[in-house]
Amino acid sequence: MIADTPETTDPDRAAIAEIVRAFFAAFVSGPDGTARLDALRCLFLPGAVIVKTCGGEPTVYDADGFIAPRQALLAGGALTDFREWELSGRTEVFGDIAQHFCSYAKSGVQDGTPFTGRGMKTMQLVRTSAGWRISAAAWDDEREGLVVTA
Repeated sequence: MIADTPETTDPDRAAIAEIVRAFFAAFVSGPDGTARLDALRCLFLPGAVIVKTCGGEPTVYDADGFIAPRQALLAGGALTDFREWELSGRTEVFGDIAQHFCSYAKSGVQDGTPFTGRGMKTMQLVRTSAGWRISAAAWDDEREGLVVTA
């Protein structure tokens, strides 16, 4: 592992931790869901790439393509009591780039059926004049034979 550079400060880690917190906080059903997902757009660098793997052919989104269907799902009423949260993670920073790799869990009720799940997410971030922004993100959900190990 490459150590942090001297330019890396606790405020960098705090800013990245806040972005990660806001990312997960956006995926909660109920009041203010639309506002949280709208705010999520500001966390992404223009042109950011978001990739879902989850056992199939990867699906690649831009920020709007990623957020819009989740906004419809969280506001549509078929998905209730939903939330995602980070279980554990680590951040590596070098100059103006960073990576956050974490395990996460989710739970909710979809069409009356309770469910839970876990997976791994990775976020690449870059420092901009406006602060840290997500340049790329990817995730994979746990499935039979694949265990979360972060």
